Amino acid sequence: MNTVDYLDRLLAKYSGTFDIYQPYVINGKEYPAYGYFFSHVEKYVLVREANMWSSDSYEHILFIETDELNEELLDEAYTLVKDYMEPVLVRKGEELPAPNHMYSYLTIAILSNKSISKKLQKAIKKFNFEKGYKFNMRGFSQAHMICVSMEDERVYSNFVARKSIKTFKDTFNDVKTGKPGYKQIQADNN
Repeated sequence: MNTVDYLDRLLAKYSGTFDIYQPYVINGKEYPAYGYFFSHVEKYVLVREANMWSSDSYEHILFIETDELNEELLDEAYTLVKDYMEPVLVRKGEELPAPNHMYSYLTIAILSNKSISKKLQKAIKKFNFEKGYKFNMRGFSQAHMICVSMEDERVYSNFVARKSIKTFKDTFNDVKTGKPGYKQIQADNN
């Protein structure tokens, strides 16, 4: 299995709830895909004008393909979260995110053709970025790291991304059984 087929099937799964952009360019560098999710929830009494509260939740996921994962790529992922995803995608260049912001998950999904070393597995588990706004009254941003190895079909993540592991593991079986990928679904819809 290779990262291209795997990513195509993974994007098909994400496209049900995420807006998918292919390719996605950040500071002149092209990445294979980016996904954006937004949810707005509000509570009101009898009429919408009597709004008690509302909250907005977001997830931004950037997909990266590589032949072999290394420390430089993990450093690049951290820099992308800290210097691009959080200030540009979450705060939109402002001091704070939008008023009803509850949380933003900033997910980096790295797909590697080769297996991932023990040293890098530990680094993935320790990958951490979290930022609160006004003592979390305006929500928070949190980095999720998921790394997938095509060679041995293993999935690694940091602690906060552990719930996503099943989706990534199941994608191996989806590709093997020939489930349609994102490109095929898009072609069928057009």
